[in-house]
Amino acid sequence: MSEIENKINITNWGKYPVVKTNFHITSDVKEIVNIIKNSTSIIARGNGRSYGDNSLNSDHVLSTLRLNKFLSFDRENGIFECESGVILSDILDVIVPEGYFLPVTPGTKLITVGGAIGSDVHGKNNHLEGCFGDYLIDFKIITQDGEIKKCSREENSDLFWNTIGGMGLTGIIISAKFTLKRIQTAYIKQKVLKAENLEEIFKFFKECENWTYSVAWIDCLQKGKQMGRSILMVGEHAKLSELPTQWKENPLQTKKKLKLNVPFDFPSFVLNTWSVKAFNFLYYLKQRKKIISNVVDYDTFFYPLDAINNWNRIYGKNGFIQYQFIIPKKVGKEGMTEILKTIAKSGQGSFLAVLKLYKKGNINAHNSFPIDGYSLALDFKINKKLPFLVKELDEIVEHYGGRIYLAKDSMSKKSLIDYVKVPETDKFDSLQRKRITNYLS
Repeated sequence: MSEIENKINITNWGKYPVVKTNFHITSDVKEIVNIIKNSTSIIARGNGRSYGDNSLNSDHVLSTLRLNKFLSFDRENGIFECESGVILSDILDVIVPEGYFLPVTPGTKLITVGGAIGSDVHGKNNHLEGCFGDYLIDFKIITQDGEIKKCSREENSDLFWNTIGGMGLTGIIISAKFTLKRIQTAYIKQKVLKAENLEEIFKFFKECENWTYSVAWIDCLQKGKQMGRSILMVGEHAKLSELPTQWKENPLQTKKKLKLNVPFDFPSFVLNTWSVKAFNFLYYLKQRKKIISNVVDYDTFFYPLDAINNWNRIYGKNGFIQYQFIIPKKVGKEGMTEILKTIAKSGQGSFLAVLKLYKKGNINAHNSFPIDGYSLALDFKINKKLPFLVKELDEIVEHYGGRIYLAKDSMSKKSLIDYVKVPETDKFDSLQRKRITNYLS
């Protein structure tokens, strides 16, 4: 098969960067093998919900969305097998009514299983229960020579560990098998704590370390005594006995909710320092009490943004980046203080700023993002000043011994993304490996 130039423009959820590429979509494994063999360079792409450029390539991109079949579900032992293009939301629709939940989930359920492996996604339970890769039993992958290999901790183990967190640079994953978590209900027992500043939010994190799930929203534009004011949400899967009476009859089912929709790209002037400050003020003010305890459905707790279709349009037609970094726990407060001061000074605030606690993962999963430390994820609208802010933030993160999450990066310096080490290949490539990192030169 000869290469045919039939390029289209594609981008990921952040709408930046936009790349012109030969885009392939098929469920035929033989066709996928032929595409790989006849491509100079190629990368797999799932549902396009990553924020960065990790699944973009100017030569060839292979969509896995038609690899969307369930293969098996062992209800007795909680083991699920499916093709790599299956979206997490479809899995949840099947497993939750059966009393199971995903072992690890990011803040959106609209990613694919292949993407979860390639990014080794982490969630609100990383500090206790690790990353998605910790629950993988095996997967099948097509390597650059067109060979299909089954990989596990015992079989092709080097390829297994290189692929977990390897950002698609080892091959095209076509299916995977992983373990699930037992639950009694589809609800989360949560506690919400209101912190007045950075000092108090770190105190709350320490006090709540034994909660399975924890995440904090943080106001990144505050200064002085209010710098780092936050709202921490911690949770556990609710037991049947903990549910309100009206939910006990169908504890594994929740009511379907109407979704909001952002119908068009917002004008660029809508999102500015003052609108972000106003949002942060109202979000912090809406919780009147210092501590609230209640029970919510799993969608409300894990996936609040999934309730808004096309929310990325809020950032305008030029899009946005999500800047996510992690710094060691021992310098967490010091590093976060410097980061927040830099952001507040720039005036480029984020109303989606998320602080989480992490632990270092399996020593074999050397491409995985987490270390023992604190991570902050911030959304920034694309503008002319942003590269200069990213450069400042990169220097601070590097100074404190941190790193950047590659599933969201499209601007950071090379030294902060070099922790991912996979064997060099001729075929599998992404902008992460090819792009010019000296973007200010």
